[in-house]
Amino acid sequence: MMVLHFLVQGRVQGVGFRWFVHREASELDLRGWVRNTEEGEVEVVAAGEPVDLAELRTTLHRGPRGCRVDRVVEHLLEENEAVGLSSFKIEGAW
Repeated sequence: MMVLHFLVQGRVQGVGFRWFVHREASELDLRGWVRNTEEGEVEVVAAGEPVDLAELRTTLHRGPRGCRVDRVVEHLLEENEAVGLSSFKIEGAW
């Protein structure tokens, strides 16, 4: 189990980016969440197998149609950060 934190910068709000990440992460059976930040970025915490996280990383760099990803900042988190993470969800979407 590996836990990663991503901060996606660019034109990533108002283009369906969170829903795109949710769908991709759910298909990879990752646990975690995605949310918009007040600074106009998208933040992701994902836990799962390294190969699945590598696929999510590629997905984040590509993004959905209509977005522009300028930069993806990535940090490795401690494995205990996965405690309490359930199926992948969108935070602050409602």
